[in-house]
Amino acid sequence: MMKSGAPLIILSASLLVSGCGLWGEKAGNELDPPKVNYVKEGQSLDKKDKAASAEQTNKRQLFLFDSNGMVVPQVLALPKNDETAKQVLQYLVKDGPVSNMLPNGFQAVLPADTEVLSVNIKKGTATANFSKEFTEYNAADEMKILQAITFTLTQFDNIKKVKIQIAGKNQNSMPVNNTPVGDGVSRVDGINLENGSVADITNSELVTLYFLAQTQDQTYYVPVTRRVAKEGTDKVTATIKHLIDGPSAESSLLTDFRTDVKLLSTPVVKDGVVTLNFNGALLDNKEESMIADEVLNSIVLSLTELSEVKKVAIKVDGKSKIFNEKGKELTAPVSRPKEVNTGEF
Repeated sequence: MMKSGAPLIILSASLLVSGCGLWGEKAGNELDPPKVNYVKEGQSLDKKDKAASAEQTNKRQLFLFDSNGMVVPQVLALPKNDETAKQVLQYLVKDGPVSNMLPNGFQAVLPADTEVLSVNIKKGTATANFSKEFTEYNAADEMKILQAITFTLTQFDNIKKVKIQIAGKNQNSMPVNNTPVGDGVSRVDGINLENGSVADITNSELVTLYFLAQTQDQTYYVPVTRRVAKEGTDKVTATIKHLIDGPSAESSLLTDFRTDVKLLSTPVVKDGVVTLNFNGALLDNKEESMIADEVLNSIVLSLTELSEVKKVAIKVDGKSKIFNEKGKELTAPVSRPKEVNTGEF
């Protein structure tokens, strides 16, 4: 039963639950890019034109603002470019090249007229150098702008941290509201941060959870980093617990988890694969041993944010014979999807 809002109506498929991981490319080093078709409304392409179009573009993950002000990944087809790290930042600029590609309700995050002067990658840290127009944003947006830059750049597997320059000068903090940058910001620092009710910050940890958002014409996944109290459990268990708890009541986010879902044993992580054993409440259809795609995707996306988890194996009542909504048996551990929110609606 859908929590935190009306029943969910799936309006577009946004994930594939098998295949290689999302973060499998290096910035500036193109290796077998996925083939993409991008067709403007009202146009048609024959097979030859489609093939040519696919060869001229690469799918890239851009973190944009949605209509609720959340930072959300969208996959868009960008023209091939050797300076991939610089390019993805250019597509975060308002009134820039991304303007005609934005899904309904989404906005670019960087101030209009911002120039990306360079992106220098060294020992896993990308230093993004912006023009002075970068400073022309609202203070309330500062942390989310930094998150959007960081998560967009760290889609490349040779970038782990992000530093900021303005006109070639290093910034120890962001220029408007002084959000710390220091030696670099990473995905570990979180996205769409929730402090929740944690009183003791020193005895807490961050978990990143993927919930659902819905508009009139699309359903998409939103990452939320929640500060939670350390409860003597491992981080995998904590992540699953908070997925089951669902999104904050103050948010507009949704979940497809039933409240009576439980882990029956402590998760085991071995060689990058975590094995989870749930009770039958996890299943959307117990007779067919079927798990809802939205539940499976939320689990895999959330757990693969942990550095030690690359794939997820799921059992129900100790049995591993489980099927997805298409009736395909999950015979192997599930890796992070190649695409999250395709941006093609």
